[in-house]
Amino acid sequence: MATPRKLSDAELSLEAGLVALKQGNYQTAIAKLTPVATSQVNPRANLQARVGLVMAYARTGQIRKATILCQTLRESQDTRVKQWAELALTHLAKSRKKSSKSMATPRQLSDNPGGEFVTGENSQNATASTTKTPGVVESQKQRVAETSQYSRASLSSVPNTVIPQNLFRSSSYIKTPRSEISPSFHRCIYWRQAKRAKVWQPLGKPQLIPLRLLGLGTFMALLWLLGVILNLTTALINFALDKLPYLTVQKLPHSNPAPLLLIVLLIMMGLSPWLLDRLLGKSYGQTELSKDLLNRHSRETARVIQRYCQQRRWHCPKLRILPITAPMALTYGSLANNARIVVTQGLLEQLADDEIATIYATQLGHIAHWDFAVMSLVLLLSLPIHRLYEQISTWGNRKSEGIWYKPINVLASVIYGLWYVLTTISLCLSRLRLYYSDRLAAEITGNPNALTRALLKIAMGISADIQKSEQTSWHLESLNFLIPVGYEQSLCLGSIAGQRPFESLLMWDSLHPYRHWFTINNSHPLIGDRIQRLSQIARHWHIDTEINLNSLGLTVAEAQATYQVKSQSFLLQIAPFLGIPLGLVFAGFTWLMWQTAVNLRWLNLQWTYKDWTVITGFLLMGFSIGMVSRMSSFFPDIKTATVQDDQSLINLLTNPSALPIDSISVQLVGKLLGRRGTGNCLGQDLILQCSTGLVKLHHIPLGQSVNPQDLIGRQIIVTGWFRRGATPWIDIHTVQTQTGKNIYSPHPIWSTFVAVAAQAWVAYIFLTG
Repeated sequence: MATPRKLSDAELSLEAGLVALKQGNYQTAIAKLTPVATSQVNPRANLQARVGLVMAYARTGQIRKATILCQTLRESQDTRVKQWAELALTHLAKSRKKSSKSMATPRQLSDNPGGEFVTGENSQNATASTTKTPGVVESQKQRVAETSQYSRASLSSVPNTVIPQNLFRSSSYIKTPRSEISPSFHRCIYWRQAKRAKVWQPLGKPQLIPLRLLGLGTFMALLWLLGVILNLTTALINFALDKLPYLTVQKLPHSNPAPLLLIVLLIMMGLSPWLLDRLLGKSYGQTELSKDLLNRHSRETARVIQRYCQQRRWHCPKLRILPITAPMALTYGSLANNARIVVTQGLLEQLADDEIATIYATQLGHIAHWDFAVMSLVLLLSLPIHRLYEQISTWGNRKSEGIWYKPINVLASVIYGLWYVLTTISLCLSRLRLYYSDRLAAEITGNPNALTRALLKIAMGISADIQKSEQTSWHLESLNFLIPVGYEQSLCLGSIAGQRPFESLLMWDSLHPYRHWFTINNSHPLIGDRIQRLSQIARHWHIDTEINLNSLGLTVAEAQATYQVKSQSFLLQIAPFLGIPLGLVFAGFTWLMWQTAVNLRWLNLQWTYKDWTVITGFLLMGFSIGMVSRMSSFFPDIKTATVQDDQSLINLLTNPSALPIDSISVQLVGKLLGRRGTGNCLGQDLILQCSTGLVKLHHIPLGQSVNPQDLIGRQIIVTGWFRRGATPWIDIHTVQTQTGKNIYSPHPIWSTFVAVAAQAWVAYIFLTG
């Protein structure tokens, strides 16, 4: 083993100064960093110390000293340091103009009321950062100013969004606490580290009836779905047997499969702990988590589990670990005494002691509320199907040049669709149960702030895992509906964390009046909404909050008025789905009119009220009219003069009044990420990594020999419509390669086709009724 290099006095002083800076001990930081900043023995340490001094001076109100030092940094040979110094000088100038208001201790250096201190950019973005033009620097100044406007911070501060990534990370002697490292873009985030409650009152008994009813409803929906699949399979087999030439084969009998399926599902639920032990062990390498390993990462966790289980008179759950770098946690089993709590290696490494304990406490909440039994059954049914999809995709990639490639793609798509439908059954339960588990975790540990940090760090860790592997891994996709934070909601939030205050990044999640409507097809609730509830618990216990999402003091109604969220725009957004109940109402009115006409012997249209398919026709008619009515707003013409670039992406993400129907035209440059080959034949895993962060892409893979999937791993230019929903995404219009080749995504054409097809079906129903 190599002997560690002995640290010099300058290195030790620099390390001590940076630690003091992170802890908020600014006078000590100034005392430690000043000798290093004036010494030229170690140029890198000198540069680090000067940047740290600028921050410390700004924090202590010594604006003149910070400005003088920042002017020397503007002469640095490192382009990124120069850019940061330019941006810092802008904010320091504003601080001097408002000196009467800034005599109090300035806020965190990113104008962040949450107290973040972030160093670095995405390692993949480092090159882009060094080549930014002065125009881009001015754009960055504008974005930071807009962030200040969103948060209504009265104090200006030194920004930290463009500090070079290696400034505090490249030297081996700079040690950052594990709990403060965000792996997603190699940033170092200084958290507020809001305290836990020392003495707290119970929150009261939660109303579990909605959760229990939803769990029962999920089980019944699963039973119904499996019955439909079984009947459909039987019908297809009988149809095939009937078409066999020269053979007469006994057909499969048609019967009600519900009683047999009910028995099978109950047996599977009872055996789920042991079956999933074997399945996760063979699929993802799950092993037993030793107490020594757990104690090395979080001593509090063992105490929390033991204390809570003793209170409930349970056996302690068996602890398992997955050798996966993405931070995840899940619980499965059928009873409290045979439950298993599974975490990944990444969760133990990327979270602090108290944060790990809160995540384990959320898993205890799933056990206490009994929702984990139904979710375990869904996992037991869906995971083998997803594994089959993975195996067929791997096989299809090997046959990419043969005649079997397209049939394998079709088979993989069918299996993926089956898996998707099975997991969709549990979406409502998956969302609701997290609110209950967060509440119980806060009550068990008395530490809602640690859970807040844990949720944000998990999002950053998942984003980092996707960025590192350049695709959504199989385990993230297959286990997504069970883990604390979904991978899709982690893409943007985790990748841009540190570039803006969390208060700004989560403002849409916590204040948008219609935010809950956009989570209907999501497996997880909005992170901002969850953090807002945790902050309410913290305020109830009279402790500071880690993230102050209610810093503006606005109610939902006031937020709607302040940010001008138009109800007309929302109604237009949901027009196709709103047309379905309106079609039903119109069908009832028409049936009443025609029935009256028949009774008065004005007109005999008995088929209109005897044939129930007519109602289906009216429902389709309402859906089609809704599709057509929002078409022009959903896919407006993309004009070069109004196209937004990647420098505007953060502003689009932090706009608290945005709706998907706003359809903002964007043109982003970046690297295309996603799975290659058969595993992505439907285009479900397309992600753009631009200079700002990661954003989901939607593509219609129809009618072209070349798809964006063929460009994965390459630099591209994406033009399309940005949509801000629970999961931000871009509907692709064109994808341009570096060689000039264009790939078109027929989103408007596909929407028109769906509307016309619905109308054609309506005409067929009415004409043949």
